[in-house]
Amino acid sequence: MRVSGAIKAQILLVAALLGPLDLLAQYPPAAQCPQPRFTGKAPEPAYSQLNPVPADRTALAAGRGLYEQGADPSCQLCHGIKGDGMGPLASQFDPRPRNFACKETVNGIPDGQLFWIVRNGSPGTSMPAFGSLRDEQIWQIVLYLRALAR
Repeated sequence: MRVSGAIKAQILLVAALLGPLDLLAQYPPAAQCPQPRFTGKAPEPAYSQLNPVPADRTALAAGRGLYEQGADPSCQLCHGIKGDGMGPLASQFDPRPRNFACKETVNGIPDGQLFWIVRNGSPGTSMPAFGSLRDEQIWQIVLYLRALAR
């Protein structure tokens, strides 16, 4: 059964008004698509920033390398090698890691927001900040996240 966006919004509103009921407070499975999240919006002008790194083979390969093993910790440990939010450590977290394989979710997040989350982490989740990565490396990861969502 498919639920419309308006009905989902109503369910979330009811859940917020009623408080932490077990059924309503549960986060959706990591593999759910689209996957709702409530990470705060990055400040302007970061939010509106476009990825300056061209989406060529070299940049995508670099992004993949960082995602799979170059970042510390590697993104795939939580988000999974396929980006589906089902990495080896995923079950330890609540909320579960984001499903980057879901194009409906990822395409709705601006480049600048993705960059900001990787750089600064996501409060209220287990997403750490990757402040040691250079800007170009984060942009390469953003490119790779977009590639996972195709």
